[in-house]
Parts: sequence; C-alpha cells; structure tokens
Amino acid sequence: MTYYYNSYDQTAPIRFAAQLTNLLSDHMKPSCSPVFLCIGTDRSTGDCLGPLIGYKLSGYLEKYPMLLYGTLSSPVHAGNLDDTLHKIKEKHPHAPVIAIDASLGNSSHIGYVTLGSGSIRPGLGVQKNLPEAGDICITGIVNFSGKLNHLCLQSTRLSTVMQLADCISFGIISALIYRERKLLTQQ
Repeated sequence: MTYYYNSYDQTAPIRFAAQLTNLLSDHMKPSCSPVFLCIGTDRSTGDCLGPLIGYKLSGYLEKYPMLLYGTLSSPVHAGNLDDTLHKIKEKHPHAPVIAIDASLGNSSHIGYVTLGSGSIRPGLGVQKNLPEAGDICITGIVNFSGKLNHLCLQSTRLSTVMQLADCISFGIISALIYRERKLLTQQ
C-alpha cells in the first residue's frame, strides 16, 4: 500500500512520521540502524530532492542512530547507484534500506510525499534502466509527468523541492525520535 501526504498540509510530517515508524517496526530489529539512501543529483532542480534530504539528515547523524548514503556533496545517482547498493549490502546486510527519490506524477499530486513498503525504480520517469532500491520507499512528486520528463525535472520549482524536503526530513527525524522513545520504554 502506498500512502500520500500533501507536504503543504501542516499535519503531514507527523502523519508521515507515524506511518514510517510503523513500517520501520515491520522491517527492523531493535539493535539495527536504518540505512537512508537518498537518490538524485544536485545538477537538476527536480532531481536534487534526495541529496537535499540527505544533507538535512546529515546534521542528525550523531544524535540519532541511522546510516546515510547520498548528500549534496556526495550524491548517489545513476552513475554510482549500483556500486552504492553493493556497498550497502556488504556493509549493512541486515539493515533495512529506506530509498528516497524525486518522482513525477499527475499535476494534482505535485507537492505530495509518497510512502510505502517495497522498493523503487530510480530513473524510471526518464527512461533509465537502474536497479530497484529499498525495503521502504519514499518519493516526493516534484513535477508532472509528460512527454519531456527531462525538461520537467530541469524546470521544477525549487520551492516545491524545498517544501517536500522539509516535510520528509522532519518526518524522518520525528520517526527516529518515536522509535528511540519506544525502545527506551521497552527496556
């Protein structure tokens, strides 16, 4: 099942965090840290959602238990996705992978966050054949899908990407806080 959240709704990050907490509980052992795989490139406004979220999450690495791949300074993109997935499997074989990427959709869903169990196919909207990624998937619908998807990504409004990045990163941090508190109360 895929859940949709309007990033412009003030309650969206909290509802998103609650559902992400549930999905993490289904995929994780208490002693395990989740891997956040933030996919995209900083060279395209529409495709920078993943690295932007990675950048925002990197400020919390010391405070909350998580592993992070893909930031503005070290993006995970079409050229290195396969190698990064192999590295994650090798270094963190039991950790759940939460894949985060920008996506294109219908015009009424621009600005929406999607969350679901299962993997995503990065690059599908721009006809790239990349490997599936993630046990849990998060996407931000940055623009509409049409005939010229490359141009849609290039002409995406930065304000939309920032709104989505704020909603998703706040939701992720909130979910990690919920999880940490739940683990503390179980001890």
